[in-house]
Amino acid sequence: MKYDILLIGGNGFVGRVLAAQLQSAGYSVLIPTGHLAAARELRMLPKVHLEEADVHEFDELQALCSRIHPAGAVINLVGVLHDKPAQPYGTVFKAAHVELPKNIITAMQMHGLKRYLHMSALGAASNGPSMYQRSKGDGEAAVKASNLDWTIFRPSVIFGAQDQFINLFAKLTKLFPVLPLANCNAQFQPVSVDDVATAFSMSLKMPQTIRQSYDLVGTTVYTMQEIVELAKRKVGASCKIIPVPAFVGYLQALAFEFLPGPTLMSRDNIASMQIPNVLPAGSPDALVETFKMSRRSLEGMRS
Repeated sequence: MKYDILLIGGNGFVGRVLAAQLQSAGYSVLIPTGHLAAARELRMLPKVHLEEADVHEFDELQALCSRIHPAGAVINLVGVLHDKPAQPYGTVFKAAHVELPKNIITAMQMHGLKRYLHMSALGAASNGPSMYQRSKGDGEAAVKASNLDWTIFRPSVIFGAQDQFINLFAKLTKLFPVLPLANCNAQFQPVSVDDVATAFSMSLKMPQTIRQSYDLVGTTVYTMQEIVELAKRKVGASCKIIPVPAFVGYLQALAFEFLPGPTLMSRDNIASMQIPNVLPAGSPDALVETFKMSRRSLEGMRS
């Protein structure tokens, strides 16, 4: 069977929302995953097919591309947040943000596919202050150098019911009576997962978005402290938030990197905060101007 869309990273936070939107729009969707058991909600969507596959193995990736209609599209949502320190970035960032897009481009070319939607990040730049930003920037460069009909999306922090940013602070403010918080004045312009997914879905029927890059942001700029205070209010926590100097945040992140279990915060995350994660001055507000959306607000987020 041939599918309309190959959705890489479709079993993640954004992917699950986008898969549902694509099905509602009438597309058939093929989602490769290494975690079939964790994709129960996706298996309930009749036009979405999940298949166990490793997209980092080129043979498997090109086989997946062979199952997409020539007029179909490939969407890449893959992103990782942490890696071990290295220059310009570590092997995890390189594999996910640079090598995978390059391999997708090659696999698409092998099978005559042209339409490619790419998830990058606001602030991505090959000379950025963090490994994450540099690897995302190099991934963008590879996409722009291709002959595909690409569209790049660069969202700020994405919020939603299952996000790993707002919910992290909600959990921490419930767990601790006092929360030391560094980088209190770091700026973000959080954007709704539903709005991001809608931009991806709409662009498939908007040829004017081909070979364009779009910054995706929400309605309001917040400081880190304002976001944590909002998360605290949403869960009714009484935690006291104490601003601390930047070097304390660096030490906290260093400690988190060596704790067992998933990394909550890394030194590279701290480095990313050196640049405001907001719509750059003079840049068009794509969700409003191009996609004509009335954006969802962080305050109105469902818990």
